[in-house]
Amino acid sequence: MKLLITWVLHATALLALAQLSTGIEISSFATAMAAALLIGFLNLFVRPALVVLTLPVTFLTLGLFLFIINALMFWAAAELLDGFRVNGFGSALLGSLLYSTFGMVIDSALQHLFPPQPL
Repeated sequence: MKLLITWVLHATALLALAQLSTGIEISSFATAMAAALLIGFLNLFVRPALVVLTLPVTFLTLGLFLFIINALMFWAAAELLDGFRVNGFGSALLGSLLYSTFGMVIDSALQHLFPPQPL
């Protein structure tokens, strides 16, 4: 149940993000649901490989390169989905920062609603 609620809230955050930013467009709620799922999969499978491959650059930039990796994941999701558009890297960077912020708020709120169960 928590996973489904998280998915819907992340899709809603994407729709809100499209309203806040002029460089991000989402055609429908179904597209937002697909985009939230795709961003989650990219962050789960592709992002760790990119983090490991770019570790020297990340180290030299004191971790700031991770913002670039997040923006690339956001931009990649937009390139893979019809109905989800990001106009340029600047919009992808701003969108990924705001989407991450919304995600932290969502996860924090859901942690209070669904406290962890002891094993």
